[in-house]
Amino acid sequence: MAYDSFGAPIKSTEVALARQREDVQSIVPLPKPESVVMNPATTQSAVRVASSNVRDPMLAATTLARQLNHDNLGCVLFFCSAEYDLGRLGIALEHVFAGIRICGCTSAGEITPQGYDRGSITAIGFDRRYFAIECGLISELESFGLQDAQELIDGLLTTCRQARVAPIKNNTFAITLLDGLSSREELVLTTLNAALGTIPHFGGSAGDDERLANTHVFFNGTFHTSAATVLLVNTSLDFRVFSTHHMEERNEKLVVTAADSDSRTVYELNAEPAAEAYARAAGVAFADLDRKTFALRPMAVKIGEHYFVRSVQRVNADKSLTFYCAVETGIVMTAMQPGPLLDNLRQQLEDAENHVGPPLLTIGCDCFLRRLEAELTGVFDETSQFLQHHRVIGFNTYGEQFEGMHINQTFTGVVIGQPSIRS
Repeated sequence: MAYDSFGAPIKSTEVALARQREDVQSIVPLPKPESVVMNPATTQSAVRVASSNVRDPMLAATTLARQLNHDNLGCVLFFCSAEYDLGRLGIALEHVFAGIRICGCTSAGEITPQGYDRGSITAIGFDRRYFAIECGLISELESFGLQDAQELIDGLLTTCRQARVAPIKNNTFAITLLDGLSSREELVLTTLNAALGTIPHFGGSAGDDERLANTHVFFNGTFHTSAATVLLVNTSLDFRVFSTHHMEERNEKLVVTAADSDSRTVYELNAEPAAEAYARAAGVAFADLDRKTFALRPMAVKIGEHYFVRSVQRVNADKSLTFYCAVETGIVMTAMQPGPLLDNLRQQLEDAENHVGPPLLTIGCDCFLRRLEAELTGVFDETSQFLQHHRVIGFNTYGEQFEGMHINQTFTGVVIGQPSIRS
């Protein structure tokens, strides 16, 4: 199931990555000491992508800088494992990209130029001749209101206009990166969506390598918790913002009869202990509920004609369930099961390609439970190769964001088109 937009779609772009052309070339890897594992960068006419699995923060940052730095580098977006010493990494990144806007977040797995990875850092460098990008920080998620959102977006828009890359209307999209354990995504996204108006928007919730302890976003040289970053991207290139999932409905319906919406905890489903009712609907014993079940047997809420997945985060001692997304007393959830994961993603990217032609790059926010499902069902390597072939760069998330909605077990992102002779 794919959602192109809930309102009028703005530009268009989809994932397929161009065959090797003159404006899409590979750089020969730089010489490196034996202790440094450095992946080759890919240079395109408007972006460069890079990754490193070097664990030392300064070496990792230097590796990225060697691959991304050029005279017209305007902004760097990165995703990194929480296994790094984040304090030292933040200092290193600010040092090697001095004067360059840099934003990012921690992940539950990375999507690099080589496909799926773990314990690494991956990054995108944007050419200022094609992209005007400005970032802002939301440091107080709980008190974030519409006036705050409007002031933030207005400030970002002003900076983008001053760059004179392209008119704002129909040439701008937003990316949000939120603390994935804040439980405030719904409030922030709804408020931001109102301020953004017709500007399309997607994003992902930061992860921490499935530890469920501390997730971070990066802004102005520092990793922050209980915070969010907003990137406004104005570009002369075509693009398409999209979201898709491959889950299919089953017959079982579960009514939330007791819940705490603030903590996203459901105590009862169908007036029974939530974990017991969920286990029965999933077709497993209560004692066997685990992350495998959560990945292969999620639930979803139907809004209009679309199902929006609600994934279980954990089973609690009192047989309640804590979710990654908002849950409230009275909602009806439908039991779901996976359809073909890779076929669904391939179809979505081909549809986008039909709108914008051969893509330059796709920035992808891919739920970590999708990655787990790929491992469990034996399609992990094939999926990783598909992402590599289509030059998807991004991260595995604790939740995805699309047009003001917070969702789970989806792939959401933006496909950016190749520069034309005109641009």
